[in-house]
Amino acid sequence: MSFRTVVLGPKVYETAAEFDPIRWLDKALISLCSRFGDFQKDSPPTFSLSARLSIFPQFMFHLRRSQFVQVFNNSPDETAYFRLILNRENVTNSVVMIQPSLISYSFHARPEPALLDVAAIAADRILLLDSYFTVVIFHGATIAQWRKAGYHNQPEHLAFAQLLQAPHDDADAIVKDRFSVPRLVICDQHGSQARFLLAKLNPSATYNSDAPLSGGDVLFTDDVSFEVFMDHLQRLAVQ
Repeated sequence: MSFRTVVLGPKVYETAAEFDPIRWLDKALISLCSRFGDFQKDSPPTFSLSARLSIFPQFMFHLRRSQFVQVFNNSPDETAYFRLILNRENVTNSVVMIQPSLISYSFHARPEPALLDVAAIAADRILLLDSYFTVVIFHGATIAQWRKAGYHNQPEHLAFAQLLQAPHDDADAIVKDRFSVPRLVICDQHGSQARFLLAKLNPSATYNSDAPLSGGDVLFTDDVSFEVFMDHLQRLAVQ
């Protein structure tokens, strides 16, 4: 039987070739929740975690979907590079690699953090995604139409010009201070480059689920959402 080295976080595991990192992560998470969760046996609705651990399953959900575990569509060299950078960087940068930050810009509020969910997409909103290796500026459908019409070049629409410029200024600051330099992607809703954002979002609305809110979006994926992931985790943890 052939063997290979699998790198996950700070530890190196020498295992058989058929090692499945996703299954290993799932078993470790179920074991942790069974040990530290508060629940009544065989009753998933009673399951809960302490405040210190409450967001850990969400972090693991994004780790399972990250380029460190999912090697599809990445060359072996790319996968090795991603894992090398993960082990080299500090905790703050490593967290951003696994669970990217998402900032929302709109006329109605100051820039604010948004949930890493497809529900964050809106026609009148701009999103700034920082996944460490890629920085994405995503324009909602209405914002993109106004920009293409040139409204930001008209003096009476100064507020719109400022709204368009704000995420670019923040993205430039991120790119300037980071090494290696991340890829900057500027895209519009329903455009081909929007995939760089959509691939990182929780697929709470997909092609086979309920319709999204007006102006929102859906993900064409068979990946389970975080809500489904948590339902299965709770059911297995209380057994």
